[in-house]
Amino acid sequence: MGKFKSIKLLIILAIFMVFVAACSSNEGASGDGDKKKDDKDIQVVFIPKMTGNAFFESGNDGAQEMAKKVGFKVKYDGAPEGTVANQVQIINSAVNSGADAIAISSVSSDGLNQALKKALDAGIKVVTWDSDVDPKFRSVYVNQGTPEILGEMLVEMAAEQMDNPDDAKKIAWFYSSPTVPDQNSWVEYANKYIKEKYPKWEIVTTQFGDANEQKSLQVGESILDSYPDVDAIICPDSTALPAMAQAAENKGLNAEDVIITGFASPNSMRQFIENGTIKNHGLWDVKDQGALAVYTAYWLAKGNDLKVGDSIDVPDMGSVKLEANSIQGYDYTADDSGIMVLPERIVFTKDNTNDYNF
Repeated sequence: MGKFKSIKLLIILAIFMVFVAACSSNEGASGDGDKKKDDKDIQVVFIPKMTGNAFFESGNDGAQEMAKKVGFKVKYDGAPEGTVANQVQIINSAVNSGADAIAISSVSSDGLNQALKKALDAGIKVVTWDSDVDPKFRSVYVNQGTPEILGEMLVEMAAEQMDNPDDAKKIAWFYSSPTVPDQNSWVEYANKYIKEKYPKWEIVTTQFGDANEQKSLQVGESILDSYPDVDAIICPDSTALPAMAQAAENKGLNAEDVIITGFASPNSMRQFIENGTIKNHGLWDVKDQGALAVYTAYWLAKGNDLKVGDSIDVPDMGSVKLEANSIQGYDYTADDSGIMVLPERIVFTKDNTNDYNF
C-alpha cells in the first residue's frame, strides 16, 4: 500500500510540475507580447500626399519636433507625385521594414484599403491626418476641422471680401482632384451652405490641378481666360491656391479684380498677400497637426488603449479627445476608431501673415 501511495504521489507531482511549466511558458509568452517598447525603439512612418509641398513639409517639421521632444523615431516617407500606387508602395515598405505605426495623409478614400489592411494585420497602428481613409482601416483621424467648419470657412473668406455678398456672384472651385476625400467633403458642404446663405451665387465651374504645380498654373490661367467675369475663385488646396494667385499675377490682376482665397500655408502665400494679389486665405497650424498625428501613432504603438470619449495628454497641446466618427458624417462606428479635431483654424491677412512660419 505504501509503495502504491509513493507512485501515486510521484504521478501527482509530475503532473503538477508539467502544469507549472506550462503556466510559466504561457506567462512568459504573454509578458513578451504585452511588453511595451522603449520610446527610442518605436518608429512611426509619416506619409504625406506628396513631398516638396510647403504644407506637407511643414507637417513633417512638426512631426520631427514632436519625435525629438518625446524620444521616438519618425521616418518621413513620401513621393513627389501624390498617387495611390505610390502610397501603396510606401505602406508596404513600412510593413516590410517592421515599422510600429504609420500616420498618413491619404490621396484616396478607398484606394489604400488593402494595403492598410495588410499593415493592420501585421500589428501596425494606423493613424490618418489631413485626409482620411475608410475608418475601418485606421484607428484615429487627426482632422483639421469638420466639413461644416471648413466648408463654411471657405465660403465666408470669399464673402467677406465682397461689397454685397447677397447679390448674384459667379464662383469657381479649383482644387486637386474629384477623388481626394478631404477637399471634396469641404466643397460638398460649402455648396450646401451657399444654397442656404447665398442663394444668388452661381458655381460656374469646378476645376482640378491634380496637385501638380505646372498643371495647376495652367488650370488657373484657363479659369481666368474662360470666365473673365468670375467674382471669386476658391481653392481649398495647397497647390492650387498659390498657382491660382500666380496665374492672376501673371495676367496683371489683383484682389480688386478677382477674389482668390482658399487653404495653403502662409509661407507659400505671403508674397501674394503682400503684393495685393489676394487679401486673405486660411489654414490651420499644420505643424501641430503633424505633431499630433505622430504622437497619437506613437502612443498607440506603445500598447495604450484609446476609446471614443477618451482623452490623451499631448506635450505642448494639452488634453485632446477622441470623438466619434459620426462628426465627419461616417456611418462606421467602433470603440477604437474615432477622430481628433484640431482646436483652431487661422485666417491669414496682411496684418498677421508674418506672425507665422510654416
